[in-house]
Amino acid sequence: MAGGLFSTKGRYALRAMGDLATHEGWVSLGDVSERQNISRKYLEQVIALMHKAGYVESLRGKGGGYRLTRKPEEYTLGEILRAAEGSLAPVACLDCTSGEICPRIEDCPTVSIWRDLGKLTASFLDSKTLADILVDEDFRKEQDS
Repeated sequence: MAGGLFSTKGRYALRAMGDLATHEGWVSLGDVSERQNISRKYLEQVIALMHKAGYVESLRGKGGGYRLTRKPEEYTLGEILRAAEGSLAPVACLDCTSGEICPRIEDCPTVSIWRDLGKLTASFLDSKTLADILVDEDFRKEQDS
């Protein structure tokens, strides 16, 4: 993953879930796409992952869209990112979702550092909820005005 620990899929999942959390009732993907400046096609892929995980529900037809299945404070950022990314492992050799184990894992001098970083990252993200990023967003809006 060039450019950081998380892909655009994970970052967009947090933004889309945050957007849904700040709007009442059914929210159209077109509106989320416009507000978040995420292409509709890519947003559909991200929301499909959230739907598969049971984090959002959908309603077809006029007045339909998507909404959260729980309160924002009941979602951890870790679980949203795992649903989008598949793993929070900081390096590919610790990503157990592929079913492959690195042949150097037993004698790699860096594996313990990466493992500890992964634990810290997961612990931090599992301690933060969707409500936490909404508070931050409200704070930023107040600072802009």
